[in-house]
Amino acid sequence: MSTSTRTPSVLQRVILPADGHVDTVALYVDAGSVNGVRLIEDDGMYRLPKKREDKLNLISSTPAEAHFEDFISRRSMTVRSGARLSFGTYFNAFPASYWRRWTTVGSVRLQVRTSGRGAVIVYKSNARGVVQRVESRRVDGEQSNSFELTLKPFGDGGWYWFDLAAGADDLVLEEAAWLTDTVAGDGVPGNVTLEITTMNKPDYCLNNARILAANPEILTNVSEILIVDQGTRKVEAEPGFAEVAEQLKGKLRIINQSNLGGSGGFARGMFEAVENGSAYALLLDDDVVIEPESIARMLTFADYCRKPTIVGGHMFDLYNRTTMHTFGEVVDPYRIQPALPHTDMELRHDFALANLRQTPWMHRRVDVDYNGWWMCLIPTAVIRDIGLSLPVFIKWDDAEYGLRAREAGFATVSFPGAAVWHMSWGDKDDLVGWQSYFHERNRTITALLHSPFGKGGRVMRESVQNDVKHLISMQYFTQHGRLIALEDILNGPDALHSQLATKLPQLNALKAAYPDAQIKDDVDDFPAPRLGRGPQGGGAEGSPSKKQLIPWAAKTMARQLLKAPAASSAERPQGYLAHRDNRWWRLAGYDSVVVSNAEGTGASWYQRDPKVMKDMLAKSARLHARLFREWDELAKQYRAALPQITSFEAWKKTFEIHTQTDSHSRTDDRAPSGPAERK
Repeated sequence: MSTSTRTPSVLQRVILPADGHVDTVALYVDAGSVNGVRLIEDDGMYRLPKKREDKLNLISSTPAEAHFEDFISRRSMTVRSGARLSFGTYFNAFPASYWRRWTTVGSVRLQVRTSGRGAVIVYKSNARGVVQRVESRRVDGEQSNSFELTLKPFGDGGWYWFDLAAGADDLVLEEAAWLTDTVAGDGVPGNVTLEITTMNKPDYCLNNARILAANPEILTNVSEILIVDQGTRKVEAEPGFAEVAEQLKGKLRIINQSNLGGSGGFARGMFEAVENGSAYALLLDDDVVIEPESIARMLTFADYCRKPTIVGGHMFDLYNRTTMHTFGEVVDPYRIQPALPHTDMELRHDFALANLRQTPWMHRRVDVDYNGWWMCLIPTAVIRDIGLSLPVFIKWDDAEYGLRAREAGFATVSFPGAAVWHMSWGDKDDLVGWQSYFHERNRTITALLHSPFGKGGRVMRESVQNDVKHLISMQYFTQHGRLIALEDILNGPDALHSQLATKLPQLNALKAAYPDAQIKDDVDDFPAPRLGRGPQGGGAEGSPSKKQLIPWAAKTMARQLLKAPAASSAERPQGYLAHRDNRWWRLAGYDSVVVSNAEGTGASWYQRDPKVMKDMLAKSARLHARLFREWDELAKQYRAALPQITSFEAWKKTFEIHTQTDSHSRTDDRAPSGPAERK
């Protein structure tokens, strides 16, 4: 026991699933094999197999489950007689290596309060995922046990956690927490403006507001909850809004502004956080479900960081809630594309299949370049130093900001134990349609701003390749948007702010000219495919190999450019493709085909047009040739303009133009506190 008279600070409380969240149990409690997987300490052996069947071979076949009815509250649960449960889980293990690397904390205290007879066993892991027992204590009756734990061995990775083993009778976990006697900064917790950017998703916004209202202890250091509403379906008009606003006791504020995209909404949140004197801006997507404890954890971690640090939360799949999108991301500098920090890591890891103790690569600390703005805490000290978001509407705003912050000396941490549930990228296809414009433009702008390689490395080469893929796939609307993106890049950075509210309407106005942009709800709304009229010219089942690619490409391009489509293909499609089969090497063989979208809500009729393809291919070649010639000069222009276009002054002018007159509606009619000092 510590002899300190100072009340220790809580770093992380042990929490349990919210009522009704049966499908998230594996993220909170692990009832599987007690010691996880014992692995040979050999660099060639500790990596987790990628195949599902190999993972299953690593997991104990002993039936075990955490019974949902044993959860008494968000902090208390019963361990049944003779059973053993582990809290070595995503939300309840302590990410020791992150605290050691980024904060002033050198040791922690685990405090576990129980009632009943059994044992508390403390474990740690190293960066290779090897489990090591630390200490075990018997408990009997009502007891509170403390364990003093150093963070010194966690230089490259590793976690702490504890297990509970019940004796002849049930053992009850009353509560547990990870504490420290170290004082954070000046000893005063930082306050935060929690900002949600929304576009016609008032139900999601109200649901998250209800979650926050139901967890008032989380709101202690929240200055205000700010919803930047850019849609036509207003959050304030949603049934139940007034009731939730009253429960939040004056902390909810709505700003109604034109649709300036995610970057416009998040920039507004950053701006307002600085103006109202908050220490942090916490940015949230609208279409998420939050784990409210994440807010307290991120704030606490940020307060203890040695210097201002961006702290991001992870993203779990909203419809498969134990599956994580990624544990951390970097930007591949040669390609200017998101990448995994190391080869052991995998996308879409399912904790129900292999929990933390069965996943060795997750014990290695992951250092990242950026964190997605589905949930990201940014110190206002960083915002005052490097400015607000790049005015790019959507796509690449979060990654570019992380790169810009890193260049200014500010790190980003994707912090384990803090997360939201969000729709999976696998349920979207934003590389096709109007969003393709923003992918092309914003990735290239990011390369112009940050690429350390001549001519942006592989960016232009991949841009040309993607143009060809879209064209041979008959995605002409998508390609039209990409060509406009290249033109806008070449015009320089000065128009970025003025285009925020106008570019999307301009793109949508083009849809009427392209069959591939027309979405119908039901495939029966299209003519039935003609029997036996499949793909012409050899639509490949799989992507052509390097050896096959040149002859395949020559044959395909000759057919696409020189051969007229079958006359009947304009009257009836040659087939129907489910979205998972929507691949450029398959589409290249059709003259016309109906293709379903990623969401499963509709389908479009793709129809080949050699003239459109020739014109767009020629224009792509001209624009890329010009981009290659002017790259160095454009890079200078964009880099010189960056401080101005991300400045408070530039964004303030944009907000003044696009803020609706009734926008600053605060639910208790109080104005926020005065502006903080800015650099």
